[in-house]
Amino acid sequence: MTGFLYKLASFCVRHRRVVVGLWIVLAIAVTVLSTSLGKQFADGLTLPGKDSQQATDLVDEKFLGQANGTNPVLFKAKQGKITDSANRKAVESAITDLSKQSDVASINDPFSKDAPGQVSKDGKIAYASMTISDGPGNLSDETAQNLVDEAHSAAGDSLEVAVGGYVGQQVSKPSTESSEVVGLGVAMIVLALTFGTVVAMGLPILSALFGLGVSMGLITLLSNVATVSTVAPTLATMIGLGVGIDYALFVVTRHRQSMHEGHEPAEAAARAAATAGGAVVFAGSTVVVALLSLGLAGIPLVWTLGYTAAIAVVVAMVAAVTFLPALLAMVGHRIDRLRIPLPHNTSASHEAHGWRRWAEGVARHPVIAVVASVLILVVIALPVRNLELGQEDDEALPKSTETRQAYDLTTQGFGVGQNGPLLIAIEVGAKADVEALEKSIGQAKGIAAVTPPVYDKSGDAALFNAVPTTAPSSNATEDTVNRLRSTAIPDTLRGSESVAHVGGQTAGYVDLAEEISDKLPQVIFIVVLLSFFVLVLAFRSIVVPLQAAVMNLLSIAAAYGLVTFVFQEGHGASLIGLEGAVPVVSFLPLVMFAILFGLSMDYEVFLLTQIREAWKRTRDSDAAVIAGVASSGRVITSAALIMVAVFFSFVLSGDPVVKQFGVGLAFAVAIDATIVRCLLVPAVMILMKRSNWWFPGWLDRIVPRIDIEGNEYFENRESGSQTRRG
Repeated sequence: MTGFLYKLASFCVRHRRVVVGLWIVLAIAVTVLSTSLGKQFADGLTLPGKDSQQATDLVDEKFLGQANGTNPVLFKAKQGKITDSANRKAVESAITDLSKQSDVASINDPFSKDAPGQVSKDGKIAYASMTISDGPGNLSDETAQNLVDEAHSAAGDSLEVAVGGYVGQQVSKPSTESSEVVGLGVAMIVLALTFGTVVAMGLPILSALFGLGVSMGLITLLSNVATVSTVAPTLATMIGLGVGIDYALFVVTRHRQSMHEGHEPAEAAARAAATAGGAVVFAGSTVVVALLSLGLAGIPLVWTLGYTAAIAVVVAMVAAVTFLPALLAMVGHRIDRLRIPLPHNTSASHEAHGWRRWAEGVARHPVIAVVASVLILVVIALPVRNLELGQEDDEALPKSTETRQAYDLTTQGFGVGQNGPLLIAIEVGAKADVEALEKSIGQAKGIAAVTPPVYDKSGDAALFNAVPTTAPSSNATEDTVNRLRSTAIPDTLRGSESVAHVGGQTAGYVDLAEEISDKLPQVIFIVVLLSFFVLVLAFRSIVVPLQAAVMNLLSIAAAYGLVTFVFQEGHGASLIGLEGAVPVVSFLPLVMFAILFGLSMDYEVFLLTQIREAWKRTRDSDAAVIAGVASSGRVITSAALIMVAVFFSFVLSGDPVVKQFGVGLAFAVAIDATIVRCLLVPAVMILMKRSNWWFPGWLDRIVPRIDIEGNEYFENRESGSQTRRG
């Protein structure tokens, strides 16, 4: 790999202006094309084989145009009742105006006899059911915003109006621009303190931004041909920005070190891309493998989060070994211009004496270090015992969003369960079965009301809604869904030819949580196993990969514990902009595991590479660990601090799911780069001594040799040159 990367980087350096120009053209072209086509992000929940999916499939087949459901348009009278003459006229005027919109397939009148239950019992709130021509995956942001604006303007000043459903959700996506600005700002400060010059600081930022721009354009284009979750671009931005800056940081650090050793900027840039770039490609590939392993879960929603984040990582890797070397060659010796006065030496060759003293302290007291670090991790991880996977709830969104306002009005007028009605879809054997099921479910515990059944044209399929008494995210609602499936429906339809399914978004998320709970152990096992083999290949050791797997699992468990503590239990929730406890969204642990296991391997690779190089030079295990920590401690903690800043800045988002990812990922990286990599790993390696590098002879003979950072390549190359000169 080193030879290939060196030749690639040398080409980019020789043709630096062309390479930089091509990246600029690529970024502009992808951005313009994606902007012209628009973005079509949607939260399509597909769960093959699950009961909720069978309900959806039945509706798709028998009730054409109703599979996407309706979007409630809620009206509340500011004065008097909604049924008062003036208020009623305002509602009817709004409905008339909305019905004229080309994107509206139909909208009913809440005051009609055909719309029972659409006016609240106190007469203050009503809602109209609006059906859109385009489903969630095809509805553009502009169209959704136009419909919401039309609803508000048509209703006038006498009514409070809010649009729910996927139309409301489409316009309620919290912006992430402020998060990105904050993350970049902190990253610039860290880079400035690390490099000591403004020019060196700017290069990783520039590389990361170009990579992020290209990857976001690609993901947006992808959303036009595939169903991509609304969370996917935000998650990909978090990952792409974090790894983009980190990978560039490692390459720039090695570039400055090579320049200090006497190499000209062009050669130093090529060597940096071949050495540190090799570690970047190796570590980044483990992140990509971990993210793509989410496809093994067989859950489309989770899979989209995995492969879109993987796109961002791949683009960041490519930018670090092509675009960045060209930039470094263009900047040349000017990389050290605009120096920042700092109390410490920032030259690449300067060893961080503080980190050497830290490593020596760990080496003197390894048992204490191991016990203390494991104890800290276990205590933080304890709340994970109470972790319960839940679903998104619009109640956790900011009150300024359209969806939250619709949620609150629905709760006020029709009860909290109306925000997540259950869809009962029936393959009809006899009409009497439907009537019996409607009555049985209407009397079931946890059900507030049911709507009259609707039949398809042939009469062999029917559907009706069952409104729970509890909120969509409540554990009690999950219990209600399970009772209907296990008791009410089987008991009622036993002996008949009718088959009923419980569907709708609420039931779908119940099924999603169950599916993820089943698949999580499988994905964890596969990712850990693949990572073990990769590290065996890289470091020619059995013990080191085992240590890495166990320690990574410990740090991830601690991250799960903190997420449970903050979000599910609500401790400190107000500090991050939440009104109280919210459910841990069901797909978070699965996606977090893949991301964190991959990212933790980044720091593991960079640390162990330094330790292994020192071990090969000295054959002194203690000295190798101390030297490895001393030489990599500053750059690893700087990289981690950048990643933490980027992740944690997304707490500013109003979306509670994004907040959960931001807090969980930031905390996990902080723990991994401090307690694990700089305390637990060196302490365990000190205790293991030479056993760290135990590798059976038979395995040594069959496993190919890999030099991640390519030091042997340049040593052999230089020794060969000297031999030819001699």
